[in-house]
Amino acid sequence: MEIIRKIIGGILLVSLISLIFYQPIQQYLDIPKTITVFEGEDFTFQKAAPVSATLVSHNSSIALGQNNHSVSVKAKEKGNNEMLLEFAGIPVKKVDVNVLKDFRVIPGGQSIGVKLNTVGVLVVGHHLVNTDHGKKSPGEIAGVKIGDIITEINGTKIEKMTDVAPFVQNAGQSGKPLDMVISRESGKFTTKLTPLKDTGENSYKLGLYIRDSAAGIGTMTFVHPGSKKYGALGHVISDMDTKKPIVVEDGQIVRSTVTSIEKGSNGDPGEKLARFSSDREIVGNIQKNSPFGIFGEMNKDLKNGIMDKPIPIALSHQVKEGPAKILTVVNDDRVEAFDIEIVSSIPQKFPATKGIVIKVTDPKLLEKTGGIVQGMSGSPIIQDGKLVGAVTHVFVNDPTSGYGVHIEWMLDEAGINIYDKPKEKAS
Repeated sequence: MEIIRKIIGGILLVSLISLIFYQPIQQYLDIPKTITVFEGEDFTFQKAAPVSATLVSHNSSIALGQNNHSVSVKAKEKGNNEMLLEFAGIPVKKVDVNVLKDFRVIPGGQSIGVKLNTVGVLVVGHHLVNTDHGKKSPGEIAGVKIGDIITEINGTKIEKMTDVAPFVQNAGQSGKPLDMVISRESGKFTTKLTPLKDTGENSYKLGLYIRDSAAGIGTMTFVHPGSKKYGALGHVISDMDTKKPIVVEDGQIVRSTVTSIEKGSNGDPGEKLARFSSDREIVGNIQKNSPFGIFGEMNKDLKNGIMDKPIPIALSHQVKEGPAKILTVVNDDRVEAFDIEIVSSIPQKFPATKGIVIKVTDPKLLEKTGGIVQGMSGSPIIQDGKLVGAVTHVFVNDPTSGYGVHIEWMLDEAGINIYDKPKEKAS
């Protein structure tokens, strides 16, 4: 009896596994529970032959078209609907269909200069002060660590490096320690720091290396024509010494010119060498430095010369494997389009980085740069006339390949509401 039960169980298990891989069942499982599209777009999916689709409500947001092999959803205007998939008149699956208002942004590709001003001053190192009693670091004695941010001294807000020096000298001469407010990843804390006199220079010092700004170059990703909000870089800017994200007080972007390229090779990522424009004209501000890039508002037009009209975007689930292009600068300030291949794309329901894997296929770009190089981060990825994402990282051991971020998440970080939902108000 036990043997018969095992045989029946094995047959059922094999039948279930076979059923899962049966093409009509596989097609059914592949149909998403929710479909989100923009006005004027079509969404088509394959169906099992016996299954038919009907709309729950007959509003004007979508129209259905179907044959024996597929169902086509035509997004006509903003709204919501439900689609029922039926087998022999029996509902077997419900699909929510959301139609968003037509949305477009202007793609970038321009090389930009970036200047970030930190909140307070950033501690990037310790140094020893030569005293009459040996070499000591007052900052280290006070428990200040690399990566800490000094935000207040003696009750006064600290905004830049020059704010610090007068307090140091006064405390040294009076012998009274400084009351410092320190911001750290784990939270804020206070400490007392007594500056020590440097016998070699006859001055008082903190025993800390500090910095209040950072500069570099990157690539513009998009500009929203209505609000003038922009996104660039596609990844966070970290301090070169502490390797930690820079907490931004404010910042500026300026035009920049690529002067040369250090070609990448396996194990050695290349780099764009660039300089800020000679007039250093500020074309926008920086309000946020996040894992998805830098964001702010433009105050000057920044044209790329090849795609200056607003184009549609693709949501993360709409990006597919296959050919695409990136817009970037490899010489002077001229934006060019180069061929790439989207190797994979992960449909992400929540904001996350590295959702796209790309490979450079353009012979001209490969000859010039070896693939993806530093400074190319933020280069917009265009597929089928839509902005789908931005280049973010290069694979160190294969400079022809790298990661990209879906444009959906960069727009969200920029404060652009593509879903047209009202923001929740605090109670």
